[in-house]
Amino acid sequence: MAKVFSSNLGYPRIGEQREWKRALEKFWSGKISEKELLEETKAIRLEGLRKQKEKGIDLIPVGDFSLYDHVLDTSVTFGVIPKRFQEDDTRTQLETYFAIARGTHDAVASEMTKWFNTNYHYIVPEFNESKPSLKENRPLSFYKEAKEELGIEGKPVLLGPITFIKLGKGYEDKEFPSIVQEFLPLYIQVIKELKEAGVKWIQIDEPIFSTALTQEDLEQAEYVYETFAKEIPEINIIIQTYFESVDSYETIVNLPATAIGLDFVHGNSLDLLSKHGFPKDKILAAGVIDGRNVWRQNLNHQFGLLESIGNIVDKERIIVQASSSLIHVPVTTESEKTLDPVIKDALSFADEKLDEIALLAKGFGSGKEAILLEIEESVNAIEALNHSDYRKQTDANPAGSLNTDRKLPFKERISIQKEQLQLPLLPTTTIGSLPQTAEVRRERLKWRKGDITDQTYEEYIQSEIKKWIDIQEEIGLDVLVHGEFERTDMVEYFGEKLDGFLVTKFGWVQSYGSRCVRPPVIFGDVSFDKPMTVKESVYAQKLTEKKVKGMLTGPVTILNWSFVRDDISRFDVLDQIAAVLRLEIEELEKNGIKIIQVDEPALREGLPLKVEKWNQYLQRAVNAFKLATASVQNSTQIHTHMCYSDFQDIFEAISALDADVISIETSRSHGELISTFEENTYDKEIGLGVYDIHSPRVPSKEEIKANVNRALQTIPVSQYWINPDCGLKTRQEAETIAALKNMVAAAKEIREVQLIGVQSK
Repeated sequence: MAKVFSSNLGYPRIGEQREWKRALEKFWSGKISEKELLEETKAIRLEGLRKQKEKGIDLIPVGDFSLYDHVLDTSVTFGVIPKRFQEDDTRTQLETYFAIARGTHDAVASEMTKWFNTNYHYIVPEFNESKPSLKENRPLSFYKEAKEELGIEGKPVLLGPITFIKLGKGYEDKEFPSIVQEFLPLYIQVIKELKEAGVKWIQIDEPIFSTALTQEDLEQAEYVYETFAKEIPEINIIIQTYFESVDSYETIVNLPATAIGLDFVHGNSLDLLSKHGFPKDKILAAGVIDGRNVWRQNLNHQFGLLESIGNIVDKERIIVQASSSLIHVPVTTESEKTLDPVIKDALSFADEKLDEIALLAKGFGSGKEAILLEIEESVNAIEALNHSDYRKQTDANPAGSLNTDRKLPFKERISIQKEQLQLPLLPTTTIGSLPQTAEVRRERLKWRKGDITDQTYEEYIQSEIKKWIDIQEEIGLDVLVHGEFERTDMVEYFGEKLDGFLVTKFGWVQSYGSRCVRPPVIFGDVSFDKPMTVKESVYAQKLTEKKVKGMLTGPVTILNWSFVRDDISRFDVLDQIAAVLRLEIEELEKNGIKIIQVDEPALREGLPLKVEKWNQYLQRAVNAFKLATASVQNSTQIHTHMCYSDFQDIFEAISALDADVISIETSRSHGELISTFEENTYDKEIGLGVYDIHSPRVPSKEEIKANVNRALQTIPVSQYWINPDCGLKTRQEAETIAALKNMVAAAKEIREVQLIGVQSK
């Protein structure tokens, strides 16, 4: 029997119970030293490597671990450090690293955006300010550590040069080939040093190959990998793609490398393989285990997939692995002690996926009979859930007979809203969440443990709401929020309230920096139990004469930020979510809430990597949002919020949502987004984030005024709202109050100038 190798592409960084997050935040708050941070995170990293070794993974990734973001790691490795962070020579290298990601009191953090179509965020490289140079061979350090500490002959992971450069910005004044030329010698040096240290396999991640590439991109890819093959022979390079099948299949699979990694879970890689074949001199690293969802795989089906691949590629030239890095799933189901066994047995987190990979590699090499028992167990676990009461297999679409159009068009209803709301020119507001202090989290934990009663907890939440209503009134905001102190997370909260969802105890994944989220698991039909947000919103509204926004997470974001059942269409699940949110919105309106914000930060994130799939996705996404919001009265104002990421791609869809007001996260790339409005006409009201909430720095009044005035050159003042970039949950109270005071002061000064201008005409 042939030996079939198993491989992993990347392992969660955060630890089983977010030990990584706690270590980072202790360091940032000055509670531990840099040395202690590195010691604590090393222990987490080694534990992940140890588990992969024990589970029998042959090719274990090293260098995939990060203290913030692997793209930022690559930038710092190659000296891509913006000049605004080079001026303070008192910082350590690590302090500079975190400054780029988080900003400082006098320097804005680098832009952060979504990693392809995931909820992971990366720090965008800035190429225009410094000539790259190799500062540290990080993959080499991690390779040596794994070998010396655990006896692991690791597989160093590098972010490939084509992907790294294409994800960056600031090289517009250069030709793409010229910047490739700048980085190519640095990559060669890294790989040469790895080879000299005894490295056998290197994984070079090129997920950009799963997107539409220009002819120039493809030519540069050929040039880069031909140069690698010439300059560094006799080292096994895996060119790794993921998240979709590759468009330019024949070019990519023929790049000079030992192996090509393809995703056989998402896209049509098997069809491409069947049509075009695979080079006889290469190894195929086949991603047959889903690296992005949490459901246990039907090993009988996945074994059949491997057999289909094996009919085209010789078995001894196949590596079995996941479809992507496992950083997109939680660490282990072993920590979930309270789940119903019917559901738990059908789940598979990172550790369980490693077991699935190792089993398939064993069975594919030794024969299916070697894993028949495990195959049967997987099939039985999935069937048990599918035939349980949790999955009713309803055929009726709950959205089928519901209208998706507002009663009046925007131009008519906005006049009604302005008359009722009586807001000033350039109204100020926040996005929704307000700072959740350690005390808030402690009280919630005590309530969850049963240490305090429901009434005591509710009274505490009300005291926080009242405190912040008073603060917002004192600051002078025009439209207030209740602060969301009762919510752990904008999606998890609804997962706890809706039927068909479950929330795990330790199912955390990294979103950005130390920010971890716990995506709910949609395991059955979604239905409405009782109002979820009305009580807190109504309480807040009773405390003030100003309008308080009702706050909901939109259907597309709930879908995209959850782990979704895989036995029915995602679009059917989306409509189920939209239908229940419609009921919640109607309850808010009945209870006197006249402004309702339905956040869709993940709308752009869910856009498929293949352009030909965009139309269907956007049509269904827009329809779901309208399904949730269309039943309100004309006088009720619907807001939505979105995170910035290539807004140009979805401009028409944004308008089609028919929200009365949209706010967009944009401060780190303010001018770039505004240029979109110079090229397109947007006829509804809009707030472009005027300062970055992901950074602890407090923006000055003048900085905010500059951002607003820049936008007003393009967007009519009558349509413009002034707000922060995003929710303020993760910020400290003092910095939040200071920033909002500056924002309101800036708005008042600009408002006065605008009103004088109107009066003088």
